[in-house]
Amino acid sequence: MAAAIMAGLGLFFGVVLAVAYRFLRVFEDPRLDIVDAALPGSNCGACGQPGCRAFAESLLAGDSLASGCSVSSPDAINEIADMLGADAGQAVKRVARLHCAGGRAQAAAFAEYKGVHSCASAALVGSGGKACSWGCIGLADCATACTFGAITMNDNGLPVVSPDACTACADCVVACPRDLFEVLPADQHVLVQCSVPLSGEDATALCSVACDACGRCAQDAPGDFIVMQGNLPIVDYGAGGPASPMVVQRCPTGAIVWVAGIQLQEQAPLRVEGRSRVPVG
Repeated sequence: MAAAIMAGLGLFFGVVLAVAYRFLRVFEDPRLDIVDAALPGSNCGACGQPGCRAFAESLLAGDSLASGCSVSSPDAINEIADMLGADAGQAVKRVARLHCAGGRAQAAAFAEYKGVHSCASAALVGSGGKACSWGCIGLADCATACTFGAITMNDNGLPVVSPDACTACADCVVACPRDLFEVLPADQHVLVQCSVPLSGEDATALCSVACDACGRCAQDAPGDFIVMQGNLPIVDYGAGGPASPMVVQRCPTGAIVWVAGIQLQEQAPLRVEGRSRVPVG
């Protein structure tokens, strides 16, 4: 009797499991594991998906192109596209940009910070000694957060982003307590290097390369490409942008600069009205 009951129960639950599998199973494309394995596995989120597997699912669904993975090499992207029989597409290179040029040589200091070596910690206790409470603190939280080694600190105490190594994962954006990083298309040439919302001498007393809110860049820019908001120029990158660096030529402090695509680190400093512009990053 016991054996019969156990056999009956086994048969009953077996039927239940079979029916559940038949009607409740979720189909998974057998190519998913192959595509997922071909991706770098960094799960950085630069593609707009929460991870590589989610991006692989998006590729299989036809919602994304292989070029959307900014970490993969061109060969890997073409391999994935060939595997799926789809176009690899062309994605615009995106790079993290720093909206501050006030390093130790430019920004005034009112104290010497000797606490925990972290921007997040220093931001809680007097800005790490800098008089400007909107600028880069310079304790390398962004460089520590960058798992791709794309950010290093220069002798002036500012982070330098390597455009070639940057994958636009935005980890530095999250790590910066001052919200100074922004991921932008690398083919955009105009960059505001200041975040001080003050004007005139109030701004330049804190940092020699601060925006003094003169508004000349907005005057020289076509249409609404640059508008002044809160004493700072705001660039509308969706507007296409000017074709000439003349839009930044009249800036008296060098707070807004013209950069040459992804060759940012090799760009020589511009000189305008006898004042040297601070190279980006």
